[in-house]
Amino acid sequence: MYFIAVSDKATGGTGAPGSSALVVRSCGHEALVKGDLAPSFSLPDQDGATVGLGDYAGRRVVVYFYPADDTPGCTKEACQFSDLVDEYAALGVEVLGISPDSGSKHQRFRAKYVLRIALLSDPEHEVMALYGAFGPKTLYGRKSVGVIRSTFLVGQDGRIERAWYNVRADGHAAKVLEALAG
Repeated sequence: MYFIAVSDKATGGTGAPGSSALVVRSCGHEALVKGDLAPSFSLPDQDGATVGLGDYAGRRVVVYFYPADDTPGCTKEACQFSDLVDEYAALGVEVLGISPDSGSKHQRFRAKYVLRIALLSDPEHEVMALYGAFGPKTLYGRKSVGVIRSTFLVGQDGRIERAWYNVRADGHAAKVLEALAG
């Protein structure tokens, strides 16, 4: 877990003259590993319907986190998961994508690329943080805080069967499928 300090104005404080109060916020969790209980969540999908991890109790589900709709890497990853959705289904596995984008942006993204997977919205990065998929990262040598492209296979018992962090978008959906089939 890591922490950042933000001014009390950012957290709804008064910001009274002369105050220099800082609030420390938790922004991430340790990486999940095989056997960990998958953090529960309920998030809106592209149509506004609430989708929760509990909806998949007794089934396996792939949950993948990505930074933004309609960007080159995220589009490749989403299209590849969507292209393989029948192969995942044959193994009894559903696929959920989660990003900070809104439901309306997800709808446009799904329509533009004819995506066949559900896309969930986590605008405050709360679920991402629980999965260790939001935090410090380095991109092209620049350090920042943001979405860490990550994928999790959640088993029928609600536990992590496998976790992939800092994945390369292109080809990742096929690698996950290969791991499931193997």
